[in-house]
Amino acid sequence: MFDPLNQPLPDDLDPIDEPSSDGFDQDPVVEVRQGEVVPPVPDEPRGRRLHRLREKAKCLPFSPGVYLMKDTRGVVIYIGKSRSLRDRVGSYFVPSTDLGPHKQLLLDYVADFDTLECESEVEALLTENRLIKDTQPRFNARLVDDKSFPYLEITTRDDYPGVFITRQPSPTGTKLYGPFTSVWSLRQAVTTLQRVFRFRTCHLEILEEDPRKRFFRPCLLYAIKQCTAPCADKISKDAYRHDIERLKKFLESKRSDVLKEMMDEMQSAAAALDYEKAATLRDQIKALRSLAQRGKDDGSLQPEVFFQDHQRGLKTLQDLLELPEPIRSIEGIDIAHFQGEATVGSLVCFIDGKPFKNGYRRFKIKTVEGVDDYRSIKEVVSRRYRDAGQNNELYPDVILIDGGLGQLHAAMDAFAEMDVKPPMVISLAKREEEIYTQARKAPIRLSRTNNALKLLQHIRDEAHRFGQNYHHLLIEKKRFEQDVASGKKPPRSPRKKKQNPAVPASERPPATPDDELKILTVDDVKALINPADADKPAGPQPPEPNDPISPTLT
Repeated sequence: MFDPLNQPLPDDLDPIDEPSSDGFDQDPVVEVRQGEVVPPVPDEPRGRRLHRLREKAKCLPFSPGVYLMKDTRGVVIYIGKSRSLRDRVGSYFVPSTDLGPHKQLLLDYVADFDTLECESEVEALLTENRLIKDTQPRFNARLVDDKSFPYLEITTRDDYPGVFITRQPSPTGTKLYGPFTSVWSLRQAVTTLQRVFRFRTCHLEILEEDPRKRFFRPCLLYAIKQCTAPCADKISKDAYRHDIERLKKFLESKRSDVLKEMMDEMQSAAAALDYEKAATLRDQIKALRSLAQRGKDDGSLQPEVFFQDHQRGLKTLQDLLELPEPIRSIEGIDIAHFQGEATVGSLVCFIDGKPFKNGYRRFKIKTVEGVDDYRSIKEVVSRRYRDAGQNNELYPDVILIDGGLGQLHAAMDAFAEMDVKPPMVISLAKREEEIYTQARKAPIRLSRTNNALKLLQHIRDEAHRFGQNYHHLLIEKKRFEQDVASGKKPPRSPRKKKQNPAVPASERPPATPDDELKILTVDDVKALINPADADKPAGPQPPEPNDPISPTLT
């Protein structure tokens, strides 16, 4: 049996004791983010290690899948996908391969790799997306955010089902197709399908027994024959649902017959020299074929897009924090700035897991100059909970700070100066999504599908959005004040101020010369450009008696 780990090294392999000429003979330099651990450099010589990994890659299949690069600790530091695992993974360890300035450093830390075979390239793409979001590898720069792939949703629970593109589908009362890999292609396909099946894409609540439908004016889609207008009672419930059933059958079938008809129509249009129609049909066929580029309707690949039970999240969070009473109110705090400029603090309030906009607050930092998130958090906490610290107001059940252990300590320093202490203060670090609490030294790590973590992430992201909004307003205000101080004035509107028709003509102020329209001649324009020439006669003049005359005119 072939064992790549026990194969002898080839004779032409570069000596491992000599420095390589590819710029990696020294210890690699990796940018270290706050709270991040640098991967350890393997003790095995680089040339021998890459040869071992290259031989191991030769045993991989040619099927699509996902590969996971690991360091000496077994920690995944990079995740990628490929339509051919053997070709793609093996290319990493070829000496002549240029992986770019970022991924080239990967070769100095990778000690092993694992692979996951997938049925198709689409499934490999979705699996890669899921794994990156869950593990947050060190060398992955893409797909580390919370953005998910879109679904096509049919609201079968409605009397007149609608068809929508969504990244947050409902788990009940709908028929889902996807997830899809290209939202642009999905939109194009939905537009094409709407011309055929004429379904609605509006969010109106349309009831069969509503008598007011007869008086409702349909939108433009009805006029261009892309919707049957159930909102205006232009189609019966049974007839509309029949069209929806045809649409579902088309999405669930092979679609070969429909595509063949469109292909024949496109070729006929091209033969008739109707190239515009042929091009339109070509784009429609391309969009419909893109519907095949979707994964299985598997909630495990994108669990964050499905319905989140707020009550379950609150109950899980209560058990996690070991609180005696159910959690009703949570407040989240975040700091926003740009290189220390216009630093602001934001506070959002959630009641029973839902945002309570009347409880939102924003703070302009007054006592901190430059970049200092710790002192900024301390100021926000001191100003917000001054009354609660004096027992004149109730604290929320949980206070969430955006950041790691340092931000939590800054908040606790502010609470230490108060007479009354809050029941629970926690922080949520962004990259590793670790939860730090005031009662534990070690952070709490939860699964990315945990309802409590989802709830905290939602509150943290909302505080970040609210703070960024206020931060940008202050930046724009500061720039405007700087422009005014430097003498710049906003451009005046060229439009003439309109007269108020309610004011009688006798009471209106007399018109000034600037308000009257005046037609300028060429001489007027020249006088405005060069006033010194204003007194000169305009146009050619007859010669005076003593003026010299050109010989050509004599």
